[in-house]
Amino acid sequence: MPSTVSIETLTERVRERVSPERWAHIQRVAELARAVAEAAGADGERAYLAGLMHDVARELSEEELLALCPPQNEVEAAHPRALHGCAGRKIAEAWGVTDPEVLEAIEGHVWGVNPDNRVGMAVYVADTSEPGRGVNDDVRERALAGDLEGAYAMAIERKVDYLLAKGIPIHPRTLKAYARAHA
Repeated sequence: MPSTVSIETLTERVRERVSPERWAHIQRVAELARAVAEAAGADGERAYLAGLMHDVARELSEEELLALCPPQNEVEAAHPRALHGCAGRKIAEAWGVTDPEVLEAIEGHVWGVNPDNRVGMAVYVADTSEPGRGVNDDVRERALAGDLEGAYAMAIERKVDYLLAKGIPIHPRTLKAYARAHA
């Protein structure tokens, strides 16, 4: 893992920035991301690192998110919370994480990732299906059985369906990830 900082240091930094409930979610995602990646023959430690960092910025104020990641489209401007992946990537970079695949996974856990990024797919699947959420058990089971691509396609489809049902605008990068996952 190319990085200038240890997992132990990152763990403490993340834990200090989030609520106990968010920390519990982060731990579940990191562990599940490792297991999902390993089941698919991908790098479990890099997936764990991305999972550890994925929600580091989730509890920042909208003003802080906008300062770190100025909106690039109407969806981001209307829903600054959607910028927490981008902000998390910037925090990870500032803290010494340099692995491009891990950084894309941190940012892409909100919108989706390039399907060549197996670490990113593992984190996306883990975030949407970790047991504390109480949903998407079938996505998690499929991923843990080694079908990362199939589980990722299911997870993206569920997100798009959820956003459509709620009348929430879908980020262009999510639509792009959906199209690539279903190509």
